[in-house]
Amino acid sequence: MKKLLMLCCASLLAACSSNTPSPQASLDGEVFYLQRMALPPTATLSVELQDVSLMDAPAVTLARQAGPVKGNVPLPFHLEYDPAQIKPGHRYAVSARIELGGKLLFINTEHHGVQLDGSDALPLRVKVDPVR
Repeated sequence: MKKLLMLCCASLLAACSSNTPSPQASLDGEVFYLQRMALPPTATLSVELQDVSLMDAPAVTLARQAGPVKGNVPLPFHLEYDPAQIKPGHRYAVSARIELGGKLLFINTEHHGVQLDGSDALPLRVKVDPVR
């Protein structure tokens, strides 16, 4: 019985140690627009880190931050991602959008590619343009 208990404890410890979270990496930046206006306090900002390698397929989201806009532009963001998901030869980009009540107000119209190898200028600056 004692051996069985020890065996159960050892297997439980092994299972716990194999489920340790993978190390996280992060990408910091800010979203801005050129219009001279304040956003309503109920506006939301959404920023995503995406794998955009495949041409005719939807981008794969690796990290996302979404929530209410806090303050005025520039709007800071912090994305945490698993570096084990980064694959050599793939292309990555950051996209941003500002919405109000489900209606799109601003979105980035330029590609904001990132290398994720430490060579990216930080903070990353993502310009969003108004949607007409």
